[in-house]
Amino acid sequence: MRALRILLVFALILGVLFAVVDRIAVHLAEGQAADRLKATENLASTPDVSIKGFPFLTQLASGELDDVEVGIKDYEAATGNGDQKIRIDDITADMKGVRFSGDYSSATAATATGTATIAYDQLLKAAKSESAQVAPGVTAHVVGLSDGGDGKIKVDVEVQASVLGIKQRKTLSLLSSATVRGDKVEVRADDLPMVGGVRLPEGRVRSVTDFQQAIDRLPAGVGLDSVRAAADGVEITLKGSDVKLAG
Repeated sequence: MRALRILLVFALILGVLFAVVDRIAVHLAEGQAADRLKATENLASTPDVSIKGFPFLTQLASGELDDVEVGIKDYEAATGNGDQKIRIDDITADMKGVRFSGDYSSATAATATGTATIAYDQLLKAAKSESAQVAPGVTAHVVGLSDGGDGKIKVDVEVQASVLGIKQRKTLSLLSSATVRGDKVEVRADDLPMVGGVRLPEGRVRSVTDFQQAIDRLPAGVGLDSVRAAADGVEITLKGSDVKLAG
């Protein structure tokens, strides 16, 4: 009986030691993965990497991690317009089935899903900031974007018209829908405003109210899936398959 108790205590100690070693190993692996991802994606700051599942060491031995979560702050995404960038405040990604090579130099996730948040002031850069003529003597340009509720974007348009030689300014607000088309976020007005009770030519007005923003070369090659307006900006869902994390 005493021998059995000693054996149980010994087994308990081994279990605790294994758990401690496992947690130390996963902590080291997370740090190395974060450093490698920072270097691979040329990030300004070190991302957060969290390897899920227990035990980690058995996953490591199998050559595949079940679930890896990545968080990146203030990512500068390409826009397809020269060196112009757009800042993404937060990117979170959940990688499933992450396979890595024997020397750990490369890693590929079977699937990836996530979200990205772009503030309205960043998205505003894609809108027409210079006044454009929408009718004889009438010009307009977008001056602000904000949350319009129910997944809509509120677009503020400043209209300037000359009446009897006197310039008059008025800011009109309209609701727009955001959609994803390929690597672009498109913003399109649901209904066009009337100016002085007159409906202006749709094509000219939409050249001001409607716009698109390309978001290219996201980390690990994930792509845009859908978009909706939120309180602090637009929230984009991301997805990808066979996503390369390193190598």
